[in-house]
Amino acid sequence: MMYCKLKSNQVRSSKSLKCLKIESVWKQINESLKFHVHLLCNMHEADKLHHICKFICELGHLKRIKHEGWRLCGVANPESVAEHSLRAAQIGYILAKLEGYEKPEEVCSILVFHDIGECRIGDIHKVARRYIEADEERAVGEQTRNLDDIGKEILEKWKRIEEQKDRAGIIAKDADLLEMAFTAKEYMQTGFPAAGDWIEKISAKLQTDSAKKLIETLKELNCIEWWQGLKKL
Repeated sequence: MMYCKLKSNQVRSSKSLKCLKIESVWKQINESLKFHVHLLCNMHEADKLHHICKFICELGHLKRIKHEGWRLCGVANPESVAEHSLRAAQIGYILAKLEGYEKPEEVCSILVFHDIGECRIGDIHKVARRYIEADEERAVGEQTRNLDDIGKEILEKWKRIEEQKDRAGIIAKDADLLEMAFTAKEYMQTGFPAAGDWIEKISAKLQTDSAKKLIETLKELNCIEWWQGLKKL
């Protein structure tokens, strides 16, 4: 009887030892998995940040790309695409407010990303487009594909102004055109009268009532003299 009890205790002890060993092994495996998951997450995060930084560097190229269309009317050193994008976004905010659109900042964000494809394809003016086709959507898609959800949102913003299926896209397109009209007027008044052709063509393309009113006011305005009455004597 005593022997049976001892044997039984030994069996229990052996089972307990095995359980402890298994538990220890599983604990080690679990810790190892946690470590490798953490390592992979850090690697993914580092890779993501690397792609974001590269994208931001690429956006800086917009400061070096010129709006080539203005060369057709004699401008030797036209504005950069980045300069155009900034004022277009500012006009977009104003135009959205005039149109009673509740999210003017949404229009701004559409406009600041609208021309990013030109980092890769350049700015192709309307005469050149008679002979050259550029896949700008592909360029923007490739620019943003490694940016996860951020990239998807940027690509969607780009499509909204191209497709003009909602109010924000329509307002953004009008703001983009209005910025070119204001630039054309400035060039007209600084010795490049051929720029007036842009204003007439843009007038026919505008869709919102506020944009149409603004361009009619612009036609009568002297853009260069905005500072009159502000000089300190």
